[in-house]
Amino acid sequence: MLQADLILQYFPHLSSRQIEQFSMLDPLYREWNQRINVISRKDIDAIFEHHILHSLAIAKVIDFAPSAKILDIGTGGGFPGIPMAIFFPETKFHLIDSIAKKLKVVDAIVESLQLENVTSQHIRAEQLHAQYDFIVSRAVTNFHSFLPWIQGKMLNRRLHKTPNGAFFLKGGDVDDELGMYAKKATIFPISDFFPDPFYEGKKVIYLPAS
Repeated sequence: MLQADLILQYFPHLSSRQIEQFSMLDPLYREWNQRINVISRKDIDAIFEHHILHSLAIAKVIDFAPSAKILDIGTGGGFPGIPMAIFFPETKFHLIDSIAKKLKVVDAIVESLQLENVTSQHIRAEQLHAQYDFIVSRAVTNFHSFLPWIQGKMLNRRLHKTPNGAFFLKGGDVDDELGMYAKKATIFPISDFFPDPFYEGKKVIYLPAS
């Protein structure tokens, strides 16, 4: 099975352009990872399972509107932002990271894929003052540290059935980490979407803005 076929297995209605873009990710990341390490060597051979499909778990719980603005905090090499920008080509994604060299990889891959719905910025989350419909992030830090970063960053509008908020990709037992936010959170086990042992214990966590 071709790696891009793994995406089609769970998302069968992709366009030919999306299939082409997903197929390009493996060689692009392999090339750039030799120059700037953004994916561990043990993970590069499993990039579709461990990074691309994992990022798309968010697409199993929300369908972003074409005009929505999404912020990816601590994007690293572009996850979950780049796979989601391919999946939602009419939605605007802003990818930020505090490490400039990682964004060099992001920008090169975005250019190669001709993704016109992605921008990037070298900035710390707490220094950013723009507003968005949703924030996404993949295990950047613990909730206690992360949640203050996103205060005031939500747009006061409603484009989706789901209220504006944040989607986190996290693993392990998150109840203690969520603390006072546990009652507000909705937790989606990723293994419900992708029945592979890698996703056992991994979750999409949704927190509404208020």
